[in-house]
Amino acid sequence: MAQPSSRQDLIDYCKRKLGAPVLEINVADEQIDDLVDDAIQFFQERHFDGVSQMYLKYQVTQEDIDRGRAPNGANPTAGIVTTTASATIAGAATTFSYKENSNYLQIPPSVIGITKIFHFDGTNTVTNNMFSVKYQMFLNDIYYWGSTELLTYAMVKTYLEDIDFLLTTQKQIRFNQRMDRLYLDIDWGSVSVGDYFVIDCFRALDPNDFSRVWNDSFLKIYLTALIKRQWGQNLIKFQGVKLPGGVELNGRQIYDDAQKELDTIMERMSNTYELPPLDMIG
Repeated sequence: MAQPSSRQDLIDYCKRKLGAPVLEINVADEQIDDLVDDAIQFFQERHFDGVSQMYLKYQVTQEDIDRGRAPNGANPTAGIVTTTASATIAGAATTFSYKENSNYLQIPPSVIGITKIFHFDGTNTVTNNMFSVKYQMFLNDIYYWGSTELLTYAMVKTYLEDIDFLLTTQKQIRFNQRMDRLYLDIDWGSVSVGDYFVIDCFRALDPNDFSRVWNDSFLKIYLTALIKRQWGQNLIKFQGVKLPGGVELNGRQIYDDAQKELDTIMERMSNTYELPPLDMIG
């Protein structure tokens, strides 16, 4: 069908674009499956429609705190990773030992990027139960209609946000999608069991959950070019072999044409579908 809604529909669509069933596409099903997986991975990692921004909420446990606070926590050996390295210095063998805390949260494999975390621990200036300035303003002023102007309220809120920004430092994080770990370089002594971390992240779209991914215009042309290149790669070894009737296979030409198409598609990805890198100002 012209609008693929499944994995097999997309494969059939690409084969028709290459000439099937009029022509025999000399690519094995296993090869096509690998190419589909490669195309989906590239689409998820580079295309702005391949991911969606979402917020993951994680509740802190005592085990997380023990691992984060080691070696000063309840269990001095909890979460400690020791790495050793050897070197020869001045003719003598020397061993170096490094220790690293396991101060990380396990992240689902579908998350490919994390922007920041929001730590709702109730310690900031703006919101802190009934004794916060915000609560007292609503209690004493806002509900008396006309006693507080909106401009005054907005200016006070802005001032409180400035104080909170100066006194509450941003949580330092480290993340690599190949590790599936979010390292939190924070003061774990200020974290309590039951607190929540809200993670601002980007999740790769799973085409099995969102079938419209299979009909993406870029994915269709990209996978078609990948299959065409594989087709040419398979036929290169038959270069110069003539079939009955004098027909000669030209796998090299098919391969070169597909590679040129892929080069154009990659350039189109960078200029059209990929989010540009953010410039650093300062």
